[in-house]
Amino acid sequence: MSHAYHRQLVFTVKDKCRVCYTCVRECPVKAIKIIKTQAEVINERCIGCGNCVKVCSQGAKYPLRSVDEVNLLLKSEKRIAACIAPSFPAEFTEVPDHQLLVGMIRQLGFDYVAEVSFGADMIAREYEKRIKTSRNVGQISSDCPAIVYFIRHYHPELVENLAPVASPMLAMTRIMKKKYGKDLQVVFIGPCFAKKAETEEVDEVLTFRELREMFETRGINWESSDPSDFDPPVSGKGAIFPISRGLYFTANSTESIPEEQVVVAEGRVNFKEAVKEFEEGFIRNKHLMLLCCEGCIMGPGTSPGGKRFARSAAVGEYVTRKLASIDKDQWEKQVEEFSSLDYSQEFTPEDRRFEIPAEDKILEALHAMGKFKPEDHLNCGTCGYDTCVEHAIAIVKDLAETEMCLPYTIEKLHDSINNLNVSNDKLAKAKQALKQSEKLAHMGQLSAGIAHELNNPLGVITMYSNILIDESPENDPVREDLRLIAEQAERCKKIVSGLLNFARKNQVNLSETDVVKFARHSVDSIIKPANIEVVFEPRISDPQARLDIDQMMQVMTNLEKNAVEAMPEGGKLTIGVEGDAEELRFIVADTGTGISKDHMDKIFTPFFTTKEMGKGTGLGLALIYGIVKMHKGKIHVDSNDDRANGPTGTTFTITLPRT
Repeated sequence: MSHAYHRQLVFTVKDKCRVCYTCVRECPVKAIKIIKTQAEVINERCIGCGNCVKVCSQGAKYPLRSVDEVNLLLKSEKRIAACIAPSFPAEFTEVPDHQLLVGMIRQLGFDYVAEVSFGADMIAREYEKRIKTSRNVGQISSDCPAIVYFIRHYHPELVENLAPVASPMLAMTRIMKKKYGKDLQVVFIGPCFAKKAETEEVDEVLTFRELREMFETRGINWESSDPSDFDPPVSGKGAIFPISRGLYFTANSTESIPEEQVVVAEGRVNFKEAVKEFEEGFIRNKHLMLLCCEGCIMGPGTSPGGKRFARSAAVGEYVTRKLASIDKDQWEKQVEEFSSLDYSQEFTPEDRRFEIPAEDKILEALHAMGKFKPEDHLNCGTCGYDTCVEHAIAIVKDLAETEMCLPYTIEKLHDSINNLNVSNDKLAKAKQALKQSEKLAHMGQLSAGIAHELNNPLGVITMYSNILIDESPENDPVREDLRLIAEQAERCKKIVSGLLNFARKNQVNLSETDVVKFARHSVDSIIKPANIEVVFEPRISDPQARLDIDQMMQVMTNLEKNAVEAMPEGGKLTIGVEGDAEELRFIVADTGTGISKDHMDKIFTPFFTTKEMGKGTGLGLALIYGIVKMHKGKIHVDSNDDRANGPTGTTFTITLPRT
């Protein structure tokens, strides 16, 4: 199998992605692209650190698998060696002794099982030489492939500072091939799946989790394992390599490397800060020993849920037992035997940084998220980016979406809720208006029929009563009775006329009108008691509109007269005129007693009145409704009759089209 630097190491199960942006936050190089709220790994930007796999609680990210390829290799006739990383004691804590684990690995079909920690012994010697012979020229450790990818792709200017030293895995591969033959196939087993793309010299790479999977599939466990020791060469102090500062402790075998000469940084935040300060010259003369994880014992290929310090202690206990029983003479002979091997490795820069977008594009993205001034930049990190500017840059580069900004999304949600509430309120009013319209439409048809049938007999009664009045003597007592008949017949005729107007059987005669002057004039037409204050509020820039002056005057005076009657103890009558290019609004508001909620849906019904007997026909508001509808307008009422809910009073708003 050919291992390539561009080999994809992490994949996405789209159906499992829950839009938490944790993977974006944890990715040190932001190699995550959000596409329609789904987080996908950008292979060209990925350094294989595995943070996205470790933090995804939904299992939406999974690493490249090599189990099938290793099984095929084991079925072949080739000789195969398993080289296991020195962090194995931290992973297989349930296995009582390392010999049982070696026996389990042999049961899978491996011909040799060796410790990569011997490679760490040899690599540590190389680092020790370089640190001792350097002259204030710092170097960056190259044993962690994710760190190497980070330098090569995102700090290519520092590639020359990468220590040209092979990793323990690569060193052990060369050692095993020298000892057992060049045709030996090597499978590395460790905590890191970035190793799968590190070099072509290693035939296959398994993570500890994949090794567990193979054990489970084959039914292999330590209870049924035959104890077996590692094949030579056997390691020494290099077994401590995977814990925090492990490289420093291993390289400083003679304790001749001052601690202040070395900077150790682990974890996605710390290693980036160390590289940044190195690049800026603050620690340029120091030797950087960097790990992308918090020690290899916490690598992404280890089982989830492991405790860092417990794992570190497990490695420490194993190393203590190992060093207590090691044959130092034999170990030194092995070191001498393989000291002439080439442990070098060359690295080439491969810049994958993207250009920073133009300032106006960044500002445009920030404005789209409602960030117009520095105070709007919360830098809360919920989007996965450290700052709002970084998020905006990612949006411009098509790596992120505006909706990833939580404050923006919450504000947008609040606006949506407010708009929905307004829409619901309008819908409720529209439903009420429709219900009222349907009711009044039926009443209008009935009224029109009644008016039509009454018109003729009323005309006959009026005509003959007037004839009889003219023919009767002046002093005849019947004459007063006839006048009463004629008067009541005339009253009935007016009621019928009102019914016809309500039923919209008449027409409107539109004319160009100054609505401000019209509204002022309407107030002059009513009797205003001294205890009532009249306030006129014109709020309109263009007062010209087309309406039927006579009929609308009837509307305004009726409303104003009702308002005055609703304030027997005095109050304030407000007449307002508003509008825009499309609509015109007349507002008549009083501070009177208000209308009961029980009566609100009846006020436009003909003959409904709350006035005393003989003081109203109940046709005033019905007539107003008909006239407004003839003008293709709307009439809306707000009223409160309960002082516990605030000031009492009623407001009528009439909305008419301008033309």
